[in-house]
Amino acid sequence: MPAHVSEAFVLQTYPFKEGDVIVSFLTRDFGKLRGVARRARRPKSGFGSGLERLSHIKMSYFQRENRDLVNVDGCDLLQSQFGLLSDFASSCALDFFAEVSEKLLPDAEPSEKYFRLLTAVLEHLRSKAPGAVWCAVTYFSLWTVRLSGLLPDLVSCTECGTWLSDPEAPERAYYSRFRQGLYCHYCRNDLRLSYAAELSLPSRLLAAEILRSPISSLTEMTWTRETAADLRRFLAQQMESHIERKLITFPILEAAA
Repeated sequence: MPAHVSEAFVLQTYPFKEGDVIVSFLTRDFGKLRGVARRARRPKSGFGSGLERLSHIKMSYFQRENRDLVNVDGCDLLQSQFGLLSDFASSCALDFFAEVSEKLLPDAEPSEKYFRLLTAVLEHLRSKAPGAVWCAVTYFSLWTVRLSGLLPDLVSCTECGTWLSDPEAPERAYYSRFRQGLYCHYCRNDLRLSYAAELSLPSRLLAAEILRSPISSLTEMTWTRETAADLRRFLAQQMESHIERKLITFPILEAAA
């Protein structure tokens, strides 16, 4: 019955029995876990606001052998996201981060890089800089797809190998829900890709910068909902193809003003 104290982010909570809660949380050292927090819904619970969505906490728990759910003893709040709830777009972004993490991450598989990614985008979101929501969501989406091994080659055509990002003569790039990767204009027509959408050159260049730079070091620019919107749609499609279901939060987020 080993006991653990782990730095963690709360992903989701579910009511369980009378006064209890099932908590899904992402730990820095053991990956995504689920556990039962006894009496967490009672008025005098010791958990307080520590089990709110994406709260950064120190979680105390222990796990019995051959049990899927751990027993949660308590938590200490390190960083709350409460200050973001007054802004609708930021609140939608929190929902999106939590849903993607819950659906995409495997159970009990440590990922220090993903934990640091979530830490970085939440810190950027709390900065409340103009357009911080769209920068954080785009950065999070691209790196989540990359760390999950789902990101296709963004610089060449999957079918013929044509280089799509030649600065002197860039090719248009297309993607389809029914095929993996990007395709040039000619292959798109030859393969008769139905419902193919275009991924613009500015978005592909931005993706290249995101993959080589921390979010705090990105080139200063004015981020709006329209910035890299096609890139976010492309990345959401990669996630949905992998989990074989639609993301509930993504269309709500993209409609946020």
